[in-house]
This record gives sequence, C-alpha cells and structure tokens, in this order.
Amino acid sequence: MKKTMVMLSAISLILAACSSSTTPTSQQGITSGTSSGTPAAGGNSGGKKTLEFWYIDPGEKEKVYLEAVERFKAKHPDVEVKTLQTPNDTYKQKFAVAMTGGNPPDVFHSWGGGWLKEFVGQNNVLEITGQFDSSLYNQQALANATFDNKVYGLPLGLSLSVFWYNKEIFAKHQIKPPATWEEFLNVVDTLKQNKVIPIALANQPKWPGAYYLMYLADRAEGPELFNHAFARQGRGFDDPGYVKAGQYIQELSKREAFNKGFNGIAYDAGQGRQLMYTGQAAMMLMSNAFVNNMRAEAPSFEAKLDFFPFPTLPGGKGDPGNLQATTAPVWSVSKKSANPDLAIELIKELTSLETAQAYSDRTASPVAINGVTYKDVYAKRLAEMSANAKAMFWPYDQTLPAELAELHKDTTQALFGLSITPEEAAKRMEEKAKQILK
Repeated sequence: MKKTMVMLSAISLILAACSSSTTPTSQQGITSGTSSGTPAAGGNSGGKKTLEFWYIDPGEKEKVYLEAVERFKAKHPDVEVKTLQTPNDTYKQKFAVAMTGGNPPDVFHSWGGGWLKEFVGQNNVLEITGQFDSSLYNQQALANATFDNKVYGLPLGLSLSVFWYNKEIFAKHQIKPPATWEEFLNVVDTLKQNKVIPIALANQPKWPGAYYLMYLADRAEGPELFNHAFARQGRGFDDPGYVKAGQYIQELSKREAFNKGFNGIAYDAGQGRQLMYTGQAAMMLMSNAFVNNMRAEAPSFEAKLDFFPFPTLPGGKGDPGNLQATTAPVWSVSKKSANPDLAIELIKELTSLETAQAYSDRTASPVAINGVTYKDVYAKRLAEMSANAKAMFWPYDQTLPAELAELHKDTTQALFGLSITPEEAAKRMEEKAKQILK
C-alpha cells in the first residue's frame, strides 16, 4: 500500500487554533495525591479507582497538566491519578519496556504519527473514535493520530522548530537574523571570529541534528521530496536533494559551527541550552519547547531571546515559510486500561479549551484546540508563521517505520560527525527504504 505523509495546511491551522524534548524538574515521579510507585494500568487505590498518567514535560507545561488533573479529580472524586514525569529520551525507552511487559500507564504522552502507529499496530492503544467532540480539534493535527479512519489520540500542542538566538550577542556584533544560507554562514563566521560558539547542539539522541537534515531537504527541494520518497513515487532517499542536504550539514561541521563534542552531548541534560543561557553560544535550532525549558531553567534569559526561521538555500525550490512541526503532546489511552472510560475523560480534560488556553499562555506554544486566543508573544508569532506557511512537515523519525527511522537518525548523526559521506548516507537510506516501504 502506498503511503503518504500528512501535510498541515497553514490556513487551516490558524483558523482551527483561533508543538520534544525536555529536562525534568525531578527524575522522580510527581504524584497527584499519592506516591507514584510501580506503574500499572488502572486498578484501585484505597477504595478509589486509579489511573496512571505519564508525560515528559517539566516546568509550566507540567503545571498545566497537573492543574487539568486536579479539575478531572474534582469531577471524579472517586478516582485517584498517579502521575509520572520522565524526560523525553528516557521516556521513550521506559514506555516501550512498559508496553512490552504488558504494564503500561492508562494515559500517556505520544507524538502521534509513526511513533504512535507502531503501538497501535501492536494492538496496545485504545481506539477513541466517536468518544469526543472532534469539532474542538484542528482536523489535520487530529489526523496525525488517526490511522485507517480510527482515532487513537487527542492533540494538545503544536511544536514548531526555528532558530532561537541571543539578540544581545547579535546586537553586540552588529549581526542581523539571516534570511539566506550565505547570510547564515557569514553570521557563523562573525561569531567564531569573536570567540562565540555560533550554534549550540546536543546531538547524542540524534533527533536534534535531524532537524537540520529535514529543513535542508525541504529548502532544497520542497516537501515533495520526502512525500515522494516515502510513498515510493519516483524519488527516493538517495535523491540528489538528500545528498545536497548532507553536504550542507557537513559544511557547517567543517566550519566548526557547533560546540565541541556535540554528538556526545545529551539534550535532556540541558548542557546545550546552558551554552545559550550563559552567552557562550548564540543560536540553537529547536522547537518552541526551548521556551518552556528556558522559563524553568533560566527565566532571566528571556529578555535576550528571539527567533528566526530556517534560512533559504541558493537555488532552493522549497518555500522559505515552510515549517517543521510536531503534534506534541498527543494524549493516548492504553488498551490495557482497567478504566478506559475514565481514561478517555482524562485526555479530554487534558485537551479542553481551559487547558489549551493555559498551555498557550504559559508555554509559548500554538495549540491544536479551537477557540484559543493567543496572548503569549512567542505563541502568537509562531501561530502567525504557521498561518503563512505553505506546508508543514512532521519529523521523519515519527513518520517512517521504526527501523528506517532509526537509520535516518544514525546516518544523520554520522553526517555531522564527518564519518560518512552524503552519498553513502543517502544510499543506505534508500537501500533500507526499498526493503521496508512497499
């Protein structure tokens, strides 16, 4: 069966609305009412029904979720909710083990797309079609958790990836936000000459570097390149556009645009962000989750913060307004939940208008919920960018089948490390795609 990538229409996003990756406040479970012990889906606790709820976000996002949990509990006084916050990369491992072991949480964070679809294919996720008012949600964001016309999750946030930068450093060195690749390289060179790390990158988990490959491929050839390669419609992952994207990545590495040892630095630990906060680095390509982290870790830095879109490429066919986007969080329910009706009610509360308004106001995030009025300056600007974008594209590792997605991250990380050529990376991706994509 041919597969196609869901592309977000920018106009529908803004009409519907009118996001990865975090550092924990604590590595331990944060509980609502009781201590969080060994995860178990459903059950009873002290005469009450119990729901287990897992999520990845710290800071204000976490506070918004826990406030929604309290509203849910007020409506369901016979229900206890055990909550557990786990950082992004650890969460993915922990959740896969819980699913495999048959002991998942009732309600859990997902990103929709291929990541969620894998667990749906294992018959581990509850179908919720018809159990909610679909008119409350952005339909194309909702589609990212819909497979074979069946819904398996409700989206709350939209994450958009842009270059965050220290405007104080830019002003000091008379730098303007670059619009073109040539201007971008000039910014990199100027910063290096002034002993500033141009770009902070924490690429040990591989997905932060993948933002570059996706944007460069889009700017070079437009969203059609991935769509056609994914759907096996005449172009492949060995297309010259992907080779060119790899060449641009290696141009940055050879120019020493990043902090030393970037391929060995974990994102969740926050070392990359600390380079930004302390003025050692000037830029970071990241989703608007960066703002949530910054407000929790270094709120005074906000006065220096601004962002600009990914620059255009010489002769590039991609529209300069195209954006890399993620639906996150998407709240889903385990099929093993002992209290599925209550779990569905909880994810509805976690995506209510009240929750969405607080999420947007306090975490700089556009949302997938209709009726929100944007007040936060970042959320408002990002929503406006999405309105003007001709296309938005999902992360490859959340769209491709798991084995191919992992190879995509591996080869991209190797490109940054200069241990593979762009031609070889593209060749390996296409060989694997021919085996997996039918």
